Amino acid sequence: MSVKVDVVRVFTDESGSLGNELGIVRAADVRRDDEQRIAAELGFSETVFIEEPAGGRIALRIYTPAVEMPFAGHPSVGTSWWLKEQGIEVDVLDLAAGAVPVRYDGDLTWITGHAEWAPAFEFLELASEADVAALDPATVTQGAHYRYAFTDQHAGALRSRMFAPAMGIAEDQATGAAAVALTALLRRDLDITQGLGSRVRTTLVGPGLVEIGGRTVWDREFILG
Repeated sequence: MSVKVDVVRVFTDESGSLGNELGIVRAADVRRDDEQRIAAELGFSETVFIEEPAGGRIALRIYTPAVEMPFAGHPSVGTSWWLKEQGIEVDVLDLAAGAVPVRYDGDLTWITGHAEWAPAFEFLELASEADVAALDPATVTQGAHYRYAFTDQHAGALRSRMFAPAMGIAEDQATGAAAVALTALLRRDLDITQGLGSRVRTTLVGPGLVEIGGRTVWDREFILG
């Protein structure tokens, strides 16, 4: 069975470089219950399977190479941007976790999520950006770990990396759900540079409620199978 896959890069830097790849597949093009196999074969940190939009809403399912996710930030932002590029602006994404509002602001796409929807990350603040850079993914063999260090405390700017063997992800280049959870944990807006240089922005809009946004760019398309 041949499946068309669109690929975007989410949370790029200001020049449109870097970011985290996202695979986008129309649910109608795949057999039900075949999503996990396809996500594992594609190997992106996350792949989404989207239904047809209706009334400004669209339902989608999100998979890492190993598990289905009820909520994730980078697929939510990336899918919302991709839909707009197709001429379909949506107001709400219907995920397994719940309804996710969408907002477009120039070249930034924003979604709002609840911190309680995020997976159970282990957060650890390190002393410096150099300590974050020195981390070795090969030493992380289980769980989901988010390591960060502030580069400007006043501005809420930090460098981070995320390792999640439990999700089938050795290292993630931009992790929206973790950014949502960390923003709620620290109770402040953040400007995150993750991995090689992905850029994630967050705004605390209420107790445990966080808006997360960034840039997305088109990358490529291909046929799987």
